[in-house]
Amino acid sequence: MSRIAKRFAQLKADKRAGLVTYFMAGDPDAATSFEILKGLPAAGADLIELGMPFTDPMADGPSIQLAGQRALKGGMTLDATFDMVRRFRTTDNDTPVVLMGYYNLVYQRGAEKFCKDAAAAGVDGLILVDLPPEEADEIKSYADAAGVDTVLLTAPTTDDVRLPAVLKFSSGFVYFVSVLGITGTASATEESVRRHVERIRRHTKLPIGVGFGIKTPEQAAAVARHADAAVVGTGIVDRVKAGIDGNGKATSGLVPGVFAYIKSLADGVRGVRKD
Repeated sequence: MSRIAKRFAQLKADKRAGLVTYFMAGDPDAATSFEILKGLPAAGADLIELGMPFTDPMADGPSIQLAGQRALKGGMTLDATFDMVRRFRTTDNDTPVVLMGYYNLVYQRGAEKFCKDAAAAGVDGLILVDLPPEEADEIKSYADAAGVDTVLLTAPTTDDVRLPAVLKFSSGFVYFVSVLGITGTASATEESVRRHVERIRRHTKLPIGVGFGIKTPEQAAAVARHADAAVVGTGIVDRVKAGIDGNGKATSGLVPGVFAYIKSLADGVRGVRKD
């Protein structure tokens, strides 16, 4: 059983939803970024999404775009991202780590090599936001062979006709993008989340994570009442930015500020019990 499957099985046994936390590898610098990665589980993260910096992040809003620019300016690379996960695994062999980014990074390296390198580093899954199901077979066989889950995205516009095509290539969990548009710009209503999660459940037994627009403990709790996990990204990235000084350097309050915010989100999610 994969780390992702084990984690969701444990969450189900605990009768609660999980908290999935996203941040950008290398933001604002490699050392601070790794400090954040190491401390996420203790702060309350059940699964970790690690952003792969990319020059043209078309699905991301301004906050995550700027995070990627800061990381790239600081010299962050794909190999350095893999190395972060490899170092993380020396002290944590349980928390799932999912890389999130764009297919160009896979294409440049070659899908087979990318999947092998990711698995060797200790990566558990991939979320490639610009990879449609019609082209997912370019990587799916290599990911399966390496033991890496492919987490595909669904949206409010993914109707019951198209949904099976997305689920065909999905493993680990399903990521429901709860609002249309770029990251960090709007939030879905709880009723909308409930309705779409129920619809997706009719098509799959995979856990369902809901993201885009979740920034407060109350919003995270609202998602946790219906989905298997709440995914928070922009709010965390904004906390990183808030801890950077005028020269682009991390202040002493950056990491504690990020962890305090994540703890508040985790408290919101964990306050919702499921029957």
